[in-house]
Amino acid sequence: MLVKKRAMSNNVLDELLKYANNVINGNILACEWERLACIRFKNDLNKQNDSTFPFIFDETRAQLIFDFFKLCQQVRGPYTNHPILLQDWQRFDLGNIFGWVHKNTGRRRFKIVYIRIARGNAKSTLMSGIALFGMCADPLYKPNKPEEAIFESMPEVQCCAVDRSQADRVWGDAREIALQSPEIAKRLKVKEHTIKNIKRGGSFLKLSKETKNKDSGAPCIIIVDEYHAHPTSKIKDTIASGKGKRAQCLEFIITTAGDDAENKPCKKEDDIVKKILKNEIEDDSYYGMIRELDVDDDIHDSKNWVKSNPIFRTMDDYGTSVFDQMKTEHDLAFNTNDPSKIREWMIKRANLWQISSEEKYFQQHHMDKWKSLAIDKKDFLKQTKGKECWVGVDLAKCIDLTAVAFVFRQDDIFYVTAHGFMPSNTATRHEQTDRVPYKTWTQQDWCTLTPGDVTDDKFIEQHITKTAEQNGWKIQEVCYDPYNARQFSNNMTNAGYTCVEVRQGVLTLSEPIKRFRECVLQKKILHDGNPLFTWCLSNAYEIIKENDNVLLTKKNKDDSQRIDLLAATIDAFTRAFVLPKSNVYETRGMLSLLD
Repeated sequence: MLVKKRAMSNNVLDELLKYANNVINGNILACEWERLACIRFKNDLNKQNDSTFPFIFDETRAQLIFDFFKLCQQVRGPYTNHPILLQDWQRFDLGNIFGWVHKNTGRRRFKIVYIRIARGNAKSTLMSGIALFGMCADPLYKPNKPEEAIFESMPEVQCCAVDRSQADRVWGDAREIALQSPEIAKRLKVKEHTIKNIKRGGSFLKLSKETKNKDSGAPCIIIVDEYHAHPTSKIKDTIASGKGKRAQCLEFIITTAGDDAENKPCKKEDDIVKKILKNEIEDDSYYGMIRELDVDDDIHDSKNWVKSNPIFRTMDDYGTSVFDQMKTEHDLAFNTNDPSKIREWMIKRANLWQISSEEKYFQQHHMDKWKSLAIDKKDFLKQTKGKECWVGVDLAKCIDLTAVAFVFRQDDIFYVTAHGFMPSNTATRHEQTDRVPYKTWTQQDWCTLTPGDVTDDKFIEQHITKTAEQNGWKIQEVCYDPYNARQFSNNMTNAGYTCVEVRQGVLTLSEPIKRFRECVLQKKILHDGNPLFTWCLSNAYEIIKENDNVLLTKKNKDDSQRIDLLAATIDAFTRAFVLPKSNVYETRGMLSLLD
């Protein structure tokens, strides 16, 4: 038997302990969650002598899974037809998962395993090897007594995915590995659609939402692949209902991060793992490992990428190939400023969850660039004195923040300034809910508190006229969201201004929203450093529509993280960007920019 020939070792524990110490001490660059997992491992080793702790680390069980992978031949990539050589981070995970057993029975300690790691880190290969191990070499014996090993009759491994093609991936790789690996091939009967143990029968099943009768099995090992793609936990829960039929059934969940985090069962599982690693939940039967970029990491610094891609710790041909591809995708996404590409890179390569279909309009690197483009307010007024401008107006609810923006275009450079208005009687309440200093900003002339409980449109109209006259600004158009703005537009038209409705749909706004961000990255926008504007900009999310169209929104409908000054600016920028010359206007009056 495999277990008798290949189980003995005195070095496994030293190896795993060395790895854990290197992660904890920072000698191996790893994220906070991997560091906490290593701390957990060391703490558990110290508990082994505690009579209340029922588990022990059995080096022979860990060595067995290591040796089994040496029997597996690679079937894809640059090392095809070579034995699978586990890297130190893979050995740490597998050593923990299979090495910890019950002190008395020898049954596996961990019943559930959750591993989240970025794309390209050999997930399918790892799962295929574990599946084959379950089919032909997964023993049960009391600690450190491999000579007493017994094996389950009719071993059953189930690979579960959200659809048939994903389930086929692990199953197909396992089949090819079995066929190409002599020591494994002589223990399994491998056919086109079935894999069985020659002596003990059983089966390796691939299951998905299309599979009927998913709850009729008795699995020894369950593999849930790319759990982030599952819209519900139905498939996983149905298969897991058969776990009690085996002595040491292992449910193995492996995935990258995903989107729609608020609604995915995988994210809920992810949160449980983090609580276990932080010791907020105690569960000795659950092994969790998350490898992602840390919150404060610079995502553009490639040195940090190893945290979500431990394959980069050994820059062999495969690791180098994955790194080069990751860098290519990074440069394309962020140089083109394509939201969908950035989102995909953050999920699959940085291994960071994204929330629903919304993404921050300005990521941290965008905000840093924006702040660097601020000029002194006096210089701003000097450089824009007597210039043409477009006015944007966002008339919010009467009791909330209202905004006016002025956008200037001088060749390819845009100058942007904006001002906020809020009823004085609600300012104190809004300072508490919004957690920003409206009264201080008013003293600094970034905002105006209007008398009473509501902001009268007359304050907006007077501000536009007065500010333009003081600075000699030549207003080309007053651009406004038509919602609740009929009286305002009539008044401004009667005052002699050209007023333009800017409809709030994707056909009108998507392109300007994208262009505004691009102009910031290209240093084609200058502003006066208004902190209220910067705050609004940092609050904005973009909703990605069909054909990569985008719109701006607050995170929640009634959210206190306001975006009004940005919304007013985009209304003006929509016209300033496409109509930069004043001589195109032959008449004044109300115009409409329709979707």
